[in-house]
Amino acid sequence: MKIPFDRSCLHSALERMDIADIAQTTIRQSGDIARMMERDTGVEFLHLEMGVPGLPPERAGVEAERAALQAGVASQYPNMFGIPELKTQASRFLKAFLDVDIAPQGCIPTVGSMQGSFTTFLLCSQLDPAKRKILFIDPGFPVQRSQVRILGIPSESFDIYDYRDEKLGPKIESFLAAGDVAAIVYSNPNNPAWICLTEDELRTIGELATRYDAIVIEDLAYLCMDFRKPLGRPFEAPYQTSVARYTKNYILLVSGSKIFSYAGQRIAVAAISDTLFRREYPALRRRYNIGRLGDAYVLVFLYAASSGTSHSAQHALAAMFRAAADGELDFVGEASEYARRARLTKKTFLRHGFRIVYDKDRGEQVSDGFFYTVGYGAMTSAELLSELLLYGVCAISLTSTGSRQHGIRVCVSQMNRPEQFTMLEERLRVFAENHK
Repeated sequence: MKIPFDRSCLHSALERMDIADIAQTTIRQSGDIARMMERDTGVEFLHLEMGVPGLPPERAGVEAERAALQAGVASQYPNMFGIPELKTQASRFLKAFLDVDIAPQGCIPTVGSMQGSFTTFLLCSQLDPAKRKILFIDPGFPVQRSQVRILGIPSESFDIYDYRDEKLGPKIESFLAAGDVAAIVYSNPNNPAWICLTEDELRTIGELATRYDAIVIEDLAYLCMDFRKPLGRPFEAPYQTSVARYTKNYILLVSGSKIFSYAGQRIAVAAISDTLFRREYPALRRRYNIGRLGDAYVLVFLYAASSGTSHSAQHALAAMFRAAADGELDFVGEASEYARRARLTKKTFLRHGFRIVYDKDRGEQVSDGFFYTVGYGAMTSAELLSELLLYGVCAISLTSTGSRQHGIRVCVSQMNRPEQFTMLEERLRVFAENHK
């Protein structure tokens, strides 16, 4: 059956963008390939590649930011450590939904979690001259891998696919035992697989981090979005799982982008444990004349990176944290729309011969949420990505996430019109007919 796009159209786009290996394309490169093909042909793509929030921004944030701008904060540099209201409300939010105590002092605003990870990677790599390496528990957010390459920080990684439960500890320890790992990073729920680390697995990570004096950077971009559990009731169990219960060596990254659909304002919090915030590091003092980790993070790394975080956006995030903790804003209920979209599109992929790559979560079916992963037959990640582009379906390769499995990551956030589901059904039907 005829495919929507000619193969020469794809080759032309790759040549114009100077892309030699499509499996390694970034999220934005994948989107640009699709948009170039759209312009060349006039045919709409289904954009499953980028995690753009597909819901309106929370009104509490918009109203608070508007009020702050009208009050004149745009003319004032914000305090580098963050405005007091945001710090207080961030601390309260973490208690409400994680049952974790972090003092307001350690809740530091960043320009999205992207800046949070970039600066914490750099910080951690300079705490001890013998420990510079970042350990990625893959698959993971591709840009974080780019960040360490940009910074020239050595890294190691492993695919968690075959290392759940009791296999996880020995695998992590095999890296930590070398004595050169500064930090461990992962997302929970996982981007792209949407698997969720359990309390037992997080206890293992936390205990090993303490034993080998490594810092855990826990990316909670999709906090409380394991929709299999009744999460999101403030100050009531069950709570979001977190390594913060099992070690004092942690930094939590909590972003407003997905949970509050506030991605455009680039606002997040890096929450540093009380013990870690106060800890003195001789290497920091020698290099910057500031030895305390929390102070060095803010006054050296964040100051040099951006001289603070958007003043008005801090007021927005503070208001959304407050409304959520007060029970006025059900951000989990609103975000559950993504689970509906995932459920519908998964059925479409499965109906046409695809498989879910990371399909199990300790024996359970993986949760429906913002992302999931699919493969097809014996196709490699590059082959599947290339073929789907010819059918007007854009995604990213699992190779770019550090996965050792073959397939693509699907993001459902931009599936926000009913006719898009019909388009996906028709395009995958033709794909399946042509790949029997």
